[in-house]
Order: sequence, then structure tokens, then C-alpha cells
Amino acid sequence: MAEPQTTRAKVGIPGLDDILSGGLTTGHVFLVEGSPGTGKTTIALSFLLEGAKQGETGLYITLSETEPELRSGAASHGWDIDPAITVFELVPPESLLDPDQQQSLLYSSDLELGETTRMIFEAVERVKPKRIVLDSLSEIRLLAQGSLRYRRQILAMKHYFSRNGGTVLLLDDLTAETTDKTVHSVVHGVVHLEELAPEYGAERRRVRITKYRGTAYRGGYHDMKIATGGVEVYPRLVALEHRRRFERRKTSSGIPEFDALLGGGVEQGSSTLVLGPAGAGKSLVGVQFAMSATARGEKAAIFLFDEEMGLLFDRVMAMGIDLQAEIDRGMLHIEQLDAAELSPGEFAHRVRHRVTEADAKLVLIDSLNGYQASMPEENSLILHMHELLQFLNRQGATTILTVAQHGLVGDMRSPVDITYLADTVILLRYFEAMGRMRRALSVIKKRAGWHEDTIREYRIGEKGLTVGEPLDKFQGVLRGVPTFVGADTDDLLTKPID
Repeated sequence: MAEPQTTRAKVGIPGLDDILSGGLTTGHVFLVEGSPGTGKTTIALSFLLEGAKQGETGLYITLSETEPELRSGAASHGWDIDPAITVFELVPPESLLDPDQQQSLLYSSDLELGETTRMIFEAVERVKPKRIVLDSLSEIRLLAQGSLRYRRQILAMKHYFSRNGGTVLLLDDLTAETTDKTVHSVVHGVVHLEELAPEYGAERRRVRITKYRGTAYRGGYHDMKIATGGVEVYPRLVALEHRRRFERRKTSSGIPEFDALLGGGVEQGSSTLVLGPAGAGKSLVGVQFAMSATARGEKAAIFLFDEEMGLLFDRVMAMGIDLQAEIDRGMLHIEQLDAAELSPGEFAHRVRHRVTEADAKLVLIDSLNGYQASMPEENSLILHMHELLQFLNRQGATTILTVAQHGLVGDMRSPVDITYLADTVILLRYFEAMGRMRRALSVIKKRAGWHEDTIREYRIGEKGLTVGEPLDKFQGVLRGVPTFVGADTDDLLTKPID
């Protein structure tokens, strides 16, 4: 006999429902814990409003926040919780607040806890909700005044809710004993929320499922943020879960000499890293690939961490590259990103959306220096980039990454080394010849096939990026101060590249 299919109550937050494998199993009690300000109330309201969309009655029992405060918080997200949610503000009976009515032979906490529990049960009997939120457990813990009595009270509430068949969220602000795991052992699942404060920039929030009985869930930390309209959760990207069939072919840069250096171009579904010092033209190389893609009728997406968008538009327009025209055609998408305000999970979500929903075939990330600044821990950068590049490759998207190296000539260092992750590595260099600073271009790595091992000069001018013939009359170009080995001084690059 087949087992009955487990029904789930969606939380109403797509990313959170994803890591919960579809939502919360109905008829069970769950704990949402986190310090004040981590988003517990917003998640709880989303849970009840989602139930209202499904025709399920919702009850919000508040012991710590007043009903006007709750409604004001909902209104800040554009939510009207009337009549979708019944709010029951639980306050102590007046007799318990009157010093003349205080009992002398019994502890007042005994009466308060019992009276509070009775009022909660009466509200549930009256409303008969399918979804219940109890905010918060810290008030129950204080009334219990002991771990044993607190555990018994939670068990009694759990058994009562189970008999009524409702799905329950217990909120805990962790203001009491954080080492007390009483509720963790009783509830069906635990959603843990955290807030991190970096040395600079906005606070970072993340969520982790620490327990979910009988259900496989997406483990680990997942970035989230509270925005107008509710909580947004960005599930950790797992590249192995995403694969798209595509025909692997060469992707042209639009410049024949550049393509010759690359052995015909870069492969679709591969990643290309452009390394070079400041001002060498890394962004221009990426833009060249993006414009070549749009010219072929493929959509492209550019994510800017460093350069101001308006400056980029004006700079490339002087070279005859009209980015705004491609945006107006719907072929190009450009986002200006602030590393201080952006979590790695949100960035990966944005890139994923452009590829899967908007069908972008080329993605330019400029630069990884800015992306690294958004990472709270440097060690995580490689892991994030590995998953993101694998995802893009499996989707058939061509990825261009730029990294600014420290220095101008000679031995230069990269703030982050991901050359082993990229399929193709393009190296840009300055070198001095005939009293002028020139630029050299070379391909030092390409996994998928042959490429030239030569070094070519390139120039940036009114025509944009132009690439010349191999510099076979020089040695030491990559060191910055080359030696001329030609037979005739007329070979000394005195003519501009056409």
C-alpha cells in the first residue's frame, strides 16, 4: 500500500520554500529563531498571508508586540492583514496586575503561566485556524521560570496543536538562555536566522535549516535580506542541479586578429578571465565580446562592480559603441552593483535570473576585485566562483571575468587567483618601446583547443579595440621593458595599427 503523499504549507517566500523542499509539512510545530531584527515577524506574516491565499484561516498570537505595532510593520511591506489574519494580542488579566489581588500562598508566575496558556487555547478554539504563529517563546520561558516547567509547557502546547491539525510557527528571539535547546528537541523543524555586521557596509542576514524531521532539505547557510515587500531568500547555488543541453561552438570577439589569437574565439559554455593592470582595457575587452554577442542576435548581461555606469556609457560611446541602443533593443542588460550592499547569494541569484529567465548567452562580470569586496570571508570567494562558473557553463553561457592586478609593469600580483578555474586566460600588459607606453595582448591558457602562443600589440582609440600582428621582433614584452631583436629598425612599430 502506497504511503500517503505529505502535504506542505508554503511559507510564501520562494527561496525559503526551496530550501525547505517545498514548504512546511502540515500539522506540525516549527521553530523560527533569531535575534531581534533578523526577520522572524516578517517571515511569520508571509506564512499566514500565503495561507490566506489558499483559503486557510490564520491566527497571530502576540505576547511581546502590540497589535498596532504588528499592523504597522505589515503596512510597511504593503500588506493589509485584515481580514486575512486574526491578531490576538495576549495581555495578562487585570487581576494579575492588581497588587491587592496577588496571591500570598501561590507563586504569581504559576497563575500567569496557566492563565496565559488557557487564553491561547481559547483563541485557537474560537478562530479554529489552519495556520498559527506564536510570538514569542521568550515570554513563555520567563513565565515558566525553569527549564523543566518550560519543557512541559511546550510539550503540552505541541500536543494540543497537533490534535487541532494546524501548522504552527513558534518564534523565539533568543533573548534568554541561548544554550537551552529544549524547544529544538520538541519541534518538527528549526529555522535559524542570523544577522552579521561587517566592518563596512549594510548588515548581512542569512538563514539555515538546522532540523527538519523526515525531510531532505538544502543544508548550509543561505543569504537573505529584508526588503519592502517581505523577506527575500537566495538559496545557495549548487551547479550540479542545473544543466541545459546546448550546441558548443566558437564565440567570436568581433575582431578577426583577436579571434586568431584565441584560435578562432572562445567556446560557448566556457569562462574567460581577462587579467591586467589598471587602464589596460579589461572592461573594453569584455564589452567587445558583449557587443559581438548582441550583433549575432544573442542577449548579453553586464554586471559592473567598479566603474560607474554613466562613465562607461560615455567612454565607449566615444569609440562608436552605443550600449544604450542595445539596451533599448532588449539585447543588453547592465546592472550597477554596490559591493558594500550586496551579498554573494543575492549576486548569484541575479546572474542566475538573467541566464535562466532572460536567456542571456554572455555574462560579463567586471570585476572580481569588486566581487571579492562583497565576500565576508576571502576563503569563500573561490567556492562561490566555482559554483557560479560551473552553473553558467552548464547553462551554455559564455562568461567573461576581469581582474585588476597590482602594478603597471614587471612582476604584478592578483588579489585573487582563479586562473585555474577559468577555461581561457587572456593577459594584458603595458610595455615601453620608442619612448611610448604600448599595450600587449596574449592568451596564456585555453582548455578547449589550440590558441596562438604569440604576443600581439593592441591599441585603444576612436575605433575602439584594434589588434595588430604578433610582436616577433621583441623579447621581454611581458616584463614591460622589451629588447628589440629585429634586423631593421623600421620594424619598430612606428606605424599605428589600422
